[in-house]
Amino acid sequence: QVQLEESGGGLVQAGGSLRLSCAASGRTFSSYAMGWFRQAPGKEREVVAAISWSGGGTRYADSVKGRFTISRDNAKNTVYLQMNSLKPEATAVYYCAGGHTIVVIRTTPVYWGPGTQVPVSS
Repeated sequence: QVQLEESGGGLVQAGGSLRLSCAASGRTFSSYAMGWFRQAPGKEREVVAAISWSGGGTRYADSVKGRFTISRDNAKNTVYLQMNSLKPEATAVYYCAGGHTIVVIRTTPVYWGPGTQVPVSS
């Protein structure tokens, strides 16, 4: 199985950039699609981005298209979320997730990380 842990969260100023990392343990990481979710206070958890097992396919929420980039390095068992032009409304706890396909990631992820906080100041 796969265990996930996020890192890289922290206070960032509006308009700034931040890169989140998700380290995976286990021998089957490369076979899983991966994704990033976020949950703001008082709001539902929403998918931000997803990437196929090979890295050849990506999907983004409309709210972050053109500003966020998801990528992965299977040799390092790590998935990244590069966040640029951050807005205060992006403030949330960001979670790493894993599943068998991008469709699974967007609906019912199998694995979850504990989350990392990203406060965006105005």
